[in-house]
Formats: sequence, C-alpha cells, structure tokens
Amino acid sequence: MPSDAQDLKLPAIRGRVAWVFDQPDYDVDQIVGVKNIKIQDLDQLAAIAMADQDPDFAARTVPGDVLVAADNFGYGHPHAPPMRAMRHLGIAAVIAEGFAPTYYRGEMSLGFPQIACPGVLGLARRGDELEIDWDRHLVVNHSNGRSLPFEPPSPAECRLLALGGHLPALKAALGV
Repeated sequence: MPSDAQDLKLPAIRGRVAWVFDQPDYDVDQIVGVKNIKIQDLDQLAAIAMADQDPDFAARTVPGDVLVAADNFGYGHPHAPPMRAMRHLGIAAVIAEGFAPTYYRGEMSLGFPQIACPGVLGLARRGDELEIDWDRHLVVNHSNGRSLPFEPPSPAECRLLALGGHLPALKAALGV
C-alpha cells in the first residue's frame, strides 16, 4: 500500500464537456427532478438525467465526459441520486467556479473528482475537449488551446480520489 498521497498518482481525466451549468447556486436535484430523487435504479436515474433540458443527454454522454459549472454548484440539499446518475453515465469529474461545501465533501468522499477552477465558464463550452492536468494543476481546453489553473485538492483529498473514496481508503488502511 502506498505510504502517502505523494505515492498515489491520480489518473488523467480527458473528456468532452457534456454540459455547462451556467447558473450559480445550481441545485443538483434538478438533474433528475426532485420528484425522482427516491428512484434507486441507476439505469432509470441515468436515463432521466438532464432530460428536461436535453432529452438526448444520456444517449450523447460517453464515459470520461466532464461537467462544467458556475459558482456554488451543489447548493441546496445535496441528495445523492442525481450525481449517482451522472457517475453511472460515465461522467468523470465536475469542474466548477466553486462548490457548495456539503456537496463538495460528499462527492469527494466518494472519490468523484470535484475541481474548483475560477474562470472555467469562460474557458469551456459544451462539446469542448478538456483535460485535467493533475501535475500542473491546470484545466486544459484542447478545443481552443487555452488553459486555467485550478485549486489543487489537499493531499488527503488526492488520497481519497486515488483510492476511490472513503470506503476503499478505509479498507486499504485496514488491509482488507
């Protein structure tokens, strides 16, 4: 087992921008609709993700795609089903101007990368090819040749991301 976060290398994330949430304080419950947040079936949740905004969203999303968002993404009650649906579709990360703290901690604890990148709304559009360069702490837009620095996660957060979240990290620590 690696001894610390510096021994853990985060895998590169490169994918298209599947969606841009340009509204600040976006409540993630809107992704599947509040009336659907009790649905447990991941296929069903994924099929209805973003359907109110784009009925073809689920069909167009491919593993490795990323989401881009405005400031305070995840505001409100951070219910798990909407982002479980996004992960089930293969969304690899969320890159936002900023995050609501409770949402951020919850998703990071699951090993789902949340990248705080002030200015990202001016960097990327839907369909652009982005790369998260963990070594240089840059979000690189391969579609327009521009990049922006992001706020590096703490060493503890990097460890959670590298190990896949709290549960795998706990199992690794216990040797089980």
